[in-house]
Amino acid sequence: MVDLVSPGVAVKEKDATTSVRSEPTSIGALAIPAIKGPIEQVITVSTESELVDIFGKPNTTNFEYWFTAASFLLYSNTLKVVRIFVTGALNATEKGSGLLIKNKTHYQDGDGTGNGPYADGSAPTTNGMWAARTAGSWGNSLRVAFCNDAEGFEEAAVVKINDASAAAGDTVITVDDGTKLNDNDIIYLQEANGQHYQVVSKVTNDITIKRYPASGATGLSGAIADNTDIDRRWEYADQFSNKPGTSTYASDRSGSKDEMHIIISDKDGKISGVPGEILEKWESVSKASDALTDDGSKNYYVNVLADQSEYIYWLDHPAGGSNWGQPASGVTFDDATSDFERTEGVSGAGDTTTPTEENRQIAYKMFEDADTEDVNLVIAGPASVGNTGAITQGVYITDLVEKRKDCVGFISPDRSDVVNIAKTYTQSQNVKGYFDALSSSSYTVFDSGYTKQFDKYNDVYRWVPLCGHIAGLCAHTDAVEDPWWSPAGLTRGQIRGSIALAFNPTQTERDRLYRARINPVVTFPGEGTLLFGDKTGLSKNSAFSRINVRRLFLTVEEACKIAARTVLFEFNDQFTRDNFRAMVDPYLRDIQARRGIFDFLTVCDSTNNTPQVIENNEFRADIYIKPARSINFVTLTFIATRTGVDFDEVVGRV
Repeated sequence: MVDLVSPGVAVKEKDATTSVRSEPTSIGALAIPAIKGPIEQVITVSTESELVDIFGKPNTTNFEYWFTAASFLLYSNTLKVVRIFVTGALNATEKGSGLLIKNKTHYQDGDGTGNGPYADGSAPTTNGMWAARTAGSWGNSLRVAFCNDAEGFEEAAVVKINDASAAAGDTVITVDDGTKLNDNDIIYLQEANGQHYQVVSKVTNDITIKRYPASGATGLSGAIADNTDIDRRWEYADQFSNKPGTSTYASDRSGSKDEMHIIISDKDGKISGVPGEILEKWESVSKASDALTDDGSKNYYVNVLADQSEYIYWLDHPAGGSNWGQPASGVTFDDATSDFERTEGVSGAGDTTTPTEENRQIAYKMFEDADTEDVNLVIAGPASVGNTGAITQGVYITDLVEKRKDCVGFISPDRSDVVNIAKTYTQSQNVKGYFDALSSSSYTVFDSGYTKQFDKYNDVYRWVPLCGHIAGLCAHTDAVEDPWWSPAGLTRGQIRGSIALAFNPTQTERDRLYRARINPVVTFPGEGTLLFGDKTGLSKNSAFSRINVRRLFLTVEEACKIAARTVLFEFNDQFTRDNFRAMVDPYLRDIQARRGIFDFLTVCDSTNNTPQVIENNEFRADIYIKPARSINFVTLTFIATRTGVDFDEVVGRV
C-alpha cells in the first residue's frame, strides 16, 4: 500500500482464500554403511538402481542395512540415506596412503584442524593431484589423464628410432630419448601403410608397443630404418575437437596457454564393468582461477571438477605448473613437467562396512532436526552391530522420534532373536524380551523379525530385518489410500519379495506378541506374507496405540502447524481467528469425507484467546478430533433357529 501524505483513499487487499495444504507423509530415513557415496550427508534416492549408483552394491557385512533400504524402495520412491562413517574409510588418491574426504562440504572447508583437504590446494602434497570422490577401494580403479598444452596433444618428430635392427614383428623398439614418450601414447613411425602403435610400457629408451587400433597382428608391420622420426599423439586426442590452447577469457586479459583437457577412465573396469571405459571428459577447462565460459559459468578446472565430476576432487597442481591457479590477467600458464600426466588411483580403503554404535548415532543425528530434514518414516535397520548394541539402537531411534514428534520410527528385533532359532516359543520370548526393554511411545512401530530375500548382486539368500518393509507399507498406504488407513492386512499389508520368515508366529504366539505391542508378520498359505497388526509402541490402551491414528494426527498436526504460521505477527482479533478456522475446517472436513475422522471441532475464539492470552502475544486454537478406528477384532456369531421361526422375533433376543 502507498503511504498517504495528504487526505485520500488507499486500497489494500487481504487474502482470505489461504488454505491448509497437504504435506508429504511418505519420506523414509535410514543410515547405512556403504562401499561408496558421500559420508554423513543426506542423499535422497528414488530407486534401487540409484542406491547402487550412489552407495554401491551390498556386501557380506552391510547387506542388512542395504536391503532394508532396498525393501523400503519396493513401496516408495523417496528415501533419505546417510552413509555411516566407518573408521578406516579413505578416498583413493593419486599417490600416498589415501585421504578421508567425507563429502563436498568437507572438501571445501576441511575438518577444522588445518589438515583438511581444501579446494585451494592445501591438501597434503603426499597424496598427489587428485582424490576419488568418495571413500572406498572402488577409487583404485580410477585413471586420470590430462593434456595441458598443444605439444602434448600432438607433436611431430618428438623422438627418433635408435635401433638399427628394428624388424617386422618386433614388439620392443629403442628410441633416442624415452623421457619424451609416455605410456599409452599413440605413435606414428612414418610407415606408408599409415600404421599407428600404442606405447605399452618403457624402460629407459626401450619401448614396448602394440598395434593401434588392435588388429590381431602384433609388432611392427615392417622394418623401420634407424634414425626415423617418430610422431606422437595423446592417447585420447581423438576424443577432442581441438588442441588445448588459449581461451577467449584469458586472451581478453592478455593471458595465454590456460586451456587443458581431462579424461577420467575406469582402469580396471571395477566401476563400469569395462576396463579402460571413459567415465568423464572435460574439454578446454582453464588453469586460471577466475576463468569463466562464454555463458558466465566457472571454467577453472578445480571448480569444474568440484562442482560437476562424479568421480574425483582435485587436490594439487602438477609439478612445473607454477602459475596454475592464478587469475588470468597477464599470465602465461607454464607447462607442467610433462606435456600430459597419467595417474592411477591407489590406497582407497573403507570397504569394511561394520560401524560402531557411535558411528551409527552420528549418522542418524543428521535426521534429528525437524526444521532442516523433512522425514516421516525413520527406519532403524538391523538392531545390533555384530550382535552388540541392539538395545542401544532401539533406544536411540525411540529417543529420536520422540524428540521430533513429527515422524514414526520402525524397529525390528535383533537378528539373534529369531534367525536360526528352532522353536517359535523361544523366538516369541526373545522378541518380547527385546521390545520390553524399549520405552512406551506412540511414535514407534515394532515388528516380529526377519525375512529371507534374494541378493541378486551376490547370488545368495539373505536374512533382512522387516522394519524397511513395514515403513514401506505405510508409504504404500499413503499412495493407495491416506496415512490414516491401517497399513496391515490382506488389502494393504502384503510384504513384497519375501521368500520365507525367520519367525512365522502361530495364533498363540501372535497373541503373546500383540499384548506386548509387537506387530506380527505372518505367512498364510495361499494369501502371502502379511503385516498382521497395526499397533504403535505405546504401552497403555489409547487411540494413539494404533498406527493409523498416530499417523492421522501427525498429518493433521504438520499441516495445521504450517497453516498457523500465517497468523504470526498478525493481530489476535476476531478477523484473524475466523481466518484461521476458515483454513482449518475445510481441511478437516476433507479428511472426514475421506474417512479419517468421525467428527471434529475447531475452537478459536474469545474463550481460549482471553485478554491475558492476547496480552502475552499468544494465539490459541483447540482442535478436537474423533479419529476413525481400524478394526482389529471380528466376531461372527452363527445362530441356528427352528424352521418355522420368524427372524424378526429372534433378532436381538439371542
